[in-house]
Amino acid sequence: MKKKIGVLMGGFTLERHISLESGRNICSKLIASAQYDVMPLFLSGSMQEHRIFTLPTALLLKDNADDVHDYLLHPCKYDKQKEILNTIRAEAHSITKTYAKDAVFYPKEIDFKFIKDNIDFVFIALHGRPGEDGTLQTILEQYDIPYNGSGIATAALTIDKYATNQLLAKNGFYVAKQFLITDDQWSAAPDLLMDEIERIFNYPMIAKPIDDGCSSGVIKITHRSHLLAYASASFRAAQALPDNLRQLLGLEVGAFFPQQKCFLLEDFIRKDASMLACLETTTGLLTYISQNGNMIYEIFEPSEVLAAEGILSLEEKFLAGEGHNITPARFSSDKQSSMAISQMVKTQLKTIAQTLNLQGYARIDAFVKIYSDQSVEVWVIEVNTLPAMTPATCIFHQAALNGYSSFDFVDKIIQYGFTKRNFSTYSSINFSKNG
Repeated sequence: MKKKIGVLMGGFTLERHISLESGRNICSKLIASAQYDVMPLFLSGSMQEHRIFTLPTALLLKDNADDVHDYLLHPCKYDKQKEILNTIRAEAHSITKTYAKDAVFYPKEIDFKFIKDNIDFVFIALHGRPGEDGTLQTILEQYDIPYNGSGIATAALTIDKYATNQLLAKNGFYVAKQFLITDDQWSAAPDLLMDEIERIFNYPMIAKPIDDGCSSGVIKITHRSHLLAYASASFRAAQALPDNLRQLLGLEVGAFFPQQKCFLLEDFIRKDASMLACLETTTGLLTYISQNGNMIYEIFEPSEVLAAEGILSLEEKFLAGEGHNITPARFSSDKQSSMAISQMVKTQLKTIAQTLNLQGYARIDAFVKIYSDQSVEVWVIEVNTLPAMTPATCIFHQAALNGYSSFDFVDKIIQYGFTKRNFSTYSSINFSKNG
């Protein structure tokens, strides 16, 4: 019998737009398979109240996640549209009763009990909270529903860019110098805080949210007034971003900028005279569990990231035609040297993945510094436990280099989730013996 896969997408943050792209792509990879039946699901609500809806094909194929979200929460607004569609469906019934008898035309709100009773596996295609922070993982494990990606503890850690990199630094890995700024600190003594920041950092520096993904709110800070604007925008009381702050931050009209209780400053990593090269990279991975419970890591070939404005935008990362990634990365003009450097990078990334207990699949963004003595340093930027799975994302290119079709790659992720659940407990995997 086919396994029923619930593909959970959407959410209640800006990242629901990329999540819809990811979820739609996962559905398209699975829908024609002999192994799986697919049920698209959309998460709405809030952190306090999760509302999950089944998603008809007509909504799944919509381009705008906000439209989907609005339809699910305010269906009465679309009564006239439903009336027109019902007329068309009645006229087409002689065809659809044979060729589309299982088609779903209207969304239905469901709960986790329904998912437990009707779905074999949840593929979390959410980005950010509550999909990447351990919240959904906790609920799914309580219902004994297998899922993709890392477990609760790893997700709860890696959603926090500061905590993740501080842990990596304690374990001897290279990370950018960081400084966490809270709303309370800023309100109490902004001038003293600015003086301290300028003692620690040189301009330019990177300002970013501590837990948002997809480059949302990530800005290169080039001078003091720029940083003051970033702090004012982050800690603003009103949802709307004032025009003067938007202009100072170089944002387009209508651009999203998150309200935050804290944000992160980091050193701006760049090439200096001691280096042959400094490349920004992004690297995916898969994990397997051997028959005796040992974890095996497969690190893909790193992709070289090319950002038009110095920092990769949301669109450049995940939408077709917007960004440029080169796979494999060009570590050296000499093929043999490039392969050797790549192997060193992958070895370091594997150790990072082991340290964080990454599971299933993941993506690690990092700068690779290459020196004249052929030594290599991997400087971690951030770790994504549920990386975007849009058609344009380079993790599919990396998987293809290792011989996986798009379906094979998604299938491996699902099979890992089933295998992990089938061990007596989620903690029975032996992370200390890695292949």
